[in-house]
Formats: sequence, C-alpha cells, structure tokens
Amino acid sequence: MDVMQLPYLTHEFPGIGGVIKQRDEDFFVQEIPLYEPCGEGEHVYAEIQKIGVSTFDALRRIGSALRVSSRDIGYAGLKDARALTRQVISMSGTTPEAVMALQLPDISVQWAARHTNKLRMGHLWGNRFAVKIRQVNPTDVVRLPPMLKILQDRGMPNYFGEQRFGRRGDNALLGAALIAADDQRLLHLLLGAPNPNQDQPDAVDARQSFDNGDLEAAMQSFPRNFGMERGVLSRLIKTKNPTAAVMSIDEKIRRLWVSALQSELFNQILARRIESIDRVQIGDLAYKHENGACFVVEDASVESPRVQRFEISPTGPMIGYRMTLPQGEPFAIEQSVFADHSLTPEHFRLDGRHKVKGVRRPLRVQPKDVELSAGVDNHGPHITLAFALPAGCFATSLLREVMKVEPS
Repeated sequence: MDVMQLPYLTHEFPGIGGVIKQRDEDFFVQEIPLYEPCGEGEHVYAEIQKIGVSTFDALRRIGSALRVSSRDIGYAGLKDARALTRQVISMSGTTPEAVMALQLPDISVQWAARHTNKLRMGHLWGNRFAVKIRQVNPTDVVRLPPMLKILQDRGMPNYFGEQRFGRRGDNALLGAALIAADDQRLLHLLLGAPNPNQDQPDAVDARQSFDNGDLEAAMQSFPRNFGMERGVLSRLIKTKNPTAAVMSIDEKIRRLWVSALQSELFNQILARRIESIDRVQIGDLAYKHENGACFVVEDASVESPRVQRFEISPTGPMIGYRMTLPQGEPFAIEQSVFADHSLTPEHFRLDGRHKVKGVRRPLRVQPKDVELSAGVDNHGPHITLAFALPAGCFATSLLREVMKVEPS
C-alpha cells in the first residue's frame, strides 16, 4: 500500500480541502520539553528557532560556527524544513554566551543554559502545532468540531506522515535495500531512478547518466546542493566498490531509511485496523499512555473501559529483532504484512548496518488543547488549527483527516 492511500478514520465526513505549507511560517511547531536544564553541567542546552531549514542542516551550521563536532550535539527530535520551528538542542565544548552570540541566516537562538547530560532522541513530551490551512472557505471552520470530537474521543490514527518518507518518497525503499544488503539497488535508488516530476532538471540528467553507467557525467551534473549524493558518488568512483560507497553514507541517514521502512510497515498494519483503533482484541499488546509500558490483553471485555478512558490503546510494530510480538488475530495481521515484504524481525539484526531492536507504537493518540480560528490575512483566507501531540506523532496525520486531501 502506498503511504498516500491510507484510509481515513472520519471517512463519513467530507474534508474542507485546502493546502498547507504555502509559506514556511504557516506551519509552526514548538517542542514541549520533557525537562528543563538545571543551570550547571558540561552540556549547553539551547532552544533554536529556524525557518526553511532541516534539523540536520541547522545542526551542521551551528556545529561549524561553534567548532563543535556533530558527535557532541544532541537533539530530541527532527523538525520539518518547510516550517517555522522551535526545538531544543544540546552541545558540549562551548558556552551559553557563545551560543547566544550566534548569528546565522534563518536560525536564531531563543535561550541557552547548562545541563548535566546530553539531549537524546525522544527526550521531549511532545510538540505544539499551529497550522494555517489556505485556499479554504473560512466559514467551513464550523464543520470541523464534529470531526475533531471523533479524533479526540476515538483517537487520531497514529500514522507516520509523508515527511518520514523523504523528498522523493523512497526512504522506505532505501531502507529495504539496506536491510537486504542490496548495495547496487540502494545506489540505483539514491543516485539513479530519475523522476522528472520530482527532480530538478540537472538532477534528472545526473540520475540518467548514473543509470547509463557514466559516473563522471553524473558527478558533473549533480547540483552542488546534492552534497550527500555527490559524496557517495565520489566514493564509488574512487573505490569502484558499491559497499564502500554505501557505508560512506552518514549513519544517521542510514538509520533514517531503516526507520522509514519500519514506519511504512506500521502504517500498513494500522490501515488494516483503522476501524478498530479504539478497541483491543485478545492477544493485543496494549500500550499504557501514562508510562509507555505494554502488556498482553487476555480479556478484551475487561480492558474495554480503560480503552474508552484513553488509558490504553492497541499497538502496532516498529519491527526489530527484539520487538515483542502480539498473539491471536493481531499477530496474524502483522505477520501477513511482514510476509508481503518478505521481512521478518531477524532481518533487522545485521551487525554494522542496521541492527534495530524494535518497539511497539500505539495505533492511536489523543490530540490535546485543540483550538480553531479562521480569518483573512495579507496572504488570503485561512483556517488555523492548533493542537498538541505526543512525541513522535505527526501533525499531518491530523490535518489529512480534516482536509481529506494529502498535504504536501
């Protein structure tokens, strides 16, 4: 199943249409920290605001300006480039004063303070969003409360959003090639496979040259802003070794591809259970929202009141070699999706490439502090939807339910 064909929970309600991210500032997201810096320690925490810049690019620029190694920079989550975002990062080997003095295009520092530990992925409660939906009729805002009530009462489908799958939508395919140790296919996907509808003209030429076997011409054609692709291609030209070229790719990027594969499998399993995301079955691994612990459901009727109170929810897999599997019908659904992709948890055990333990993820989450407004500004009419979601959940998964068009 394609990520763009996922079923809606609120399918009986027509959407309001519209578009998002016409302007970066129309999509605002701010991290909600799990804890505050204590004021002392070797690490400097800082909240940065960026616009039109990816998290990785922002970290690279900040590290370069402060002469701090990427190994000494921590972050709790990744934020979209096409947005106005605020997130907390940590650095060692610098001072709060040096961080506050940074002056970088499209990046500003809101505050800086010391703390005792490095910030790690997942060290945040969640994110607060405020999103302007444009090309809509502002009076349609009155149609949204019934849909939002369902999404708050039954839960929002906890799909991974399209940004998880990359600019060309092929991150999961890259992850599958990495898992299979199919370096030739991975390089074809990364450096070849031109798509005139997605790629800029120079990149189309470069990709075509790569697929034609003319690596030098591909290097000449790839635009300078394709730094990763150029680096991998340079390594391939120099070594003539596909594995060496693949392993030259930053580990964070390779992990992102494997995560996209996990995410695609999760989305497909959630799609099969969309009508019952607010019910547990015998054999389900239920998720406790208060602490993230999971347990096997032995009697669905006994657990039903807790599901209705949103204390627990059914889960799906972020597949890995140590991930706990459910029983009964939930197990059968998961195994069917894995088999469709010729994957098992053991495929995620290969040392040195993609050793991934796996984890359970709730099939639904509850949007908090939902607010609606509508109006007209200098750029036209809009409906603004503000809400908070737990860490790891995608605003676009809520927006697609109310818009009924796939956000870009």
